[in-house]
Amino acid sequence: MTEPGDPHGTRWGTRRFSLRGRVTLLAAACVAGAVALVSIGAYMVVRSNLYQQLDDGLMARAQAAVDSPQVQTELRQVPGAFLASADLQIGQLNAAPDVQHAVMTYPLSSSAPPFDQRELNVANGDSPESLRTDFRTDSRVVALPSGHGEAIVLAQSMGPTKRTLNELALVLFLIGGAGILVAAAAGTAVARAGLRPVDRLTSAAERVAKTGDLRPIPVSGDDELARLTQTFNTMLGTVADSQERQRQLVADAGHELRTPLTSLRTNLELLLAASKPGAPPLPNEDRVDIVADISGQLDELTQLIGDLVELARQDEPRERFERVELLDVVERALDRARRRAGEINFDVSLQPWVLTGDNSSIERAVLNLLDNAVKFSPPDSTVWVRLYPLGDGTAVVEVADAGPGIAEEDLPKVFDRFYRSSEARTLPGSGLGLAIVKHAAERHGGAVYASRAPEGGALMTIRLPGAPG
Repeated sequence: MTEPGDPHGTRWGTRRFSLRGRVTLLAAACVAGAVALVSIGAYMVVRSNLYQQLDDGLMARAQAAVDSPQVQTELRQVPGAFLASADLQIGQLNAAPDVQHAVMTYPLSSSAPPFDQRELNVANGDSPESLRTDFRTDSRVVALPSGHGEAIVLAQSMGPTKRTLNELALVLFLIGGAGILVAAAAGTAVARAGLRPVDRLTSAAERVAKTGDLRPIPVSGDDELARLTQTFNTMLGTVADSQERQRQLVADAGHELRTPLTSLRTNLELLLAASKPGAPPLPNEDRVDIVADISGQLDELTQLIGDLVELARQDEPRERFERVELLDVVERALDRARRRAGEINFDVSLQPWVLTGDNSSIERAVLNLLDNAVKFSPPDSTVWVRLYPLGDGTAVVEVADAGPGIAEEDLPKVFDRFYRSSEARTLPGSGLGLAIVKHAAERHGGAVYASRAPEGGALMTIRLPGAPG
């Protein structure tokens, strides 16, 4: 989330990480977490083992001191273990009512081990043993009863064990830090290599925005980013095709508009010249012919512009399609076609069919087929209209006439924009009607076909997906 007026995606004065930085940080954080868990686990296991070894060794030596024979010294008899305990403090604690009156005997070459009421309880027989940490001397203290109101007390410093643990902690910290640095470097390398296609996509998008260049981006590999690049290339191809269709439409429209506009201008100039003072008057028949030509040219321009608007409207994306009852759509188109068909008859056979799409677009396509059939049909002839399913999830709308039909060389081109066969050039029309039919069918996932009818005329077919109604 960014602050208002901040175009760089910052908040509270801190710039957000790039995707590459986030990948690097994530890799380092994952490794850091794993290293921390392993290091803490290893440290705790080693620490527990070292202290357990210290306690076990101290307890074993205390038991050995209790079991060792007595040795006569100048003062009194003492355990023989006193003579072999240079690495620890050892003493013999005599029982007393309290700590202040207790007596500790220990070798002269050593110092007395620490003791308190817990060790005195062992000497008095109130406790079978004692094992504790003396924090004043940082040592582990163990006491075992030796009989006769006495206890053997041993104390060993924990300094060597702690130094070992500190060294282990330092080694784990250094190794973990090195692992994190290596993970960060590896994450950076992986992010740089993995996001290279994203960089190419970014550069391509910037290039398209600046120059309009729609060349595809090279694709390498078959991972998700490669599929993203292929999708982007497909989008670029679609945009390029759309631009090419727009350029072609404008060029064709300009070419088609030039002829009626030139003729219209010529006729208007003739009328204006004849109306000037002193100009010879036009014969009444010529004036009627010129006015008729102007009216026909205006009708042709109106139809052409309407068809161009319809094509442009169909190119617009539709946010939502609706349920289309194809039988109702065909019947509405038939009602409109009958009103302007004159003496043409219609033979109709329709079966219910339902699809999702644009009602008005499909109705316009069917009406164009009907108008095309009426235009080429002789008087008192029949136009056959059929709607039926094919059994493969599609249905067809067939419109056949009894006209001259379509030449073999014209069949692949009749649905092209502004294409008019030699027979149709003398008839009114813009050359866009069948192109609108093709566009509407393809927009709904269907197709169009042109062939010869059994009666000899043209057979136009729209094939649309859907389901029986």
